[in-house]
This record gives sequence, structure tokens and C-alpha cells, in this order.
Amino acid sequence: MAKQYWLVKSEPDVYPLEQLKKDGHTGWTSVRNYQARNFMRDQMKVGDRVLYYHSNAEPAAFVGIAEVSRASHPDPTQFDAKSEYYDPKSTKDAPTWMMVEIKYVDTFTRAVSRDECKKTKGLEKMSLFKQGRLSVAPVTEAEFEIVCRLGSR
Repeated sequence: MAKQYWLVKSEPDVYPLEQLKKDGHTGWTSVRNYQARNFMRDQMKVGDRVLYYHSNAEPAAFVGIAEVSRASHPDPTQFDAKSEYYDPKSTKDAPTWMMVEIKYVDTFTRAVSRDECKKTKGLEKMSLFKQGRLSVAPVTEAEFEIVCRLGSR
């Protein structure tokens, strides 16, 4: 299967790219949107490339690159009664929520803002604008390459 491309969003005060760089890798836990879960469960594969986006930031922007390092498996936060992401309907035999693991690849030389993306030819149809609430969404290879080029200027 061909490599696919994704965007993931995190608020910089929750889990910034700098923390991923320090940690090396992380589980993409606590996603509670069915469409984002389905992307992780059904489509994200080891080796897929990921644009890392800081949402709820000033400015909101793509800041670097990660890679899927472990395929879909149950998100442990759904089983933890102390977690704000606990789901009492989920069981170990029938988990509702899935996650992938990602690893750090690179930090852009400069952040690529949402506004800049909106004005860039080739990014007009990006999922960032169509599915703005999703924390995990597909991007095309061309979109991935355009954002990477902008981030390395």
C-alpha cells in the first residue's frame, strides 16, 4: 500500500511539537471524534507521514513533521476511570476508541500559518479548511509537499 499523508492537531499548551521531539514518540490518545478515530483505525499505517499542526494558537500553524510509528490499537485513556477521556461503555474486548503512535521527524524552519495556507495555490481544498474540527485528517501528497516547502523557507 502506498504511503499516505495526514495532519494531526494539538494545542501547543497541551502537547507541542517540542515535547514530541523531546519524547521521540507518543501515542495519539484522547481523540473522541468517530471520523478521526476511523482514520486512525482503518487507514493510518506505519510509515505514513504526518504534518503537525498547533491549533488554538496565535497563529495556528503547521510546525513540523512526524511519522506513524505504530499502527492502530486501543486508546488506554478510555479504560481509565480517572481520565477525562474515560468511556464507561468501552471494554477491553470491545474498545470504542483507537490510537496510533507517532514519532518526531523534523521541525520546520518557520511555522506555516492557517492564513498562509488559505492563500497558497494547491492548498485551497485542504481538509484543514473542510474538516476544521478534526484532530486527525488526511492530506494529499501534493498538499504535504507544499506545506513542507513553505515550512523550510
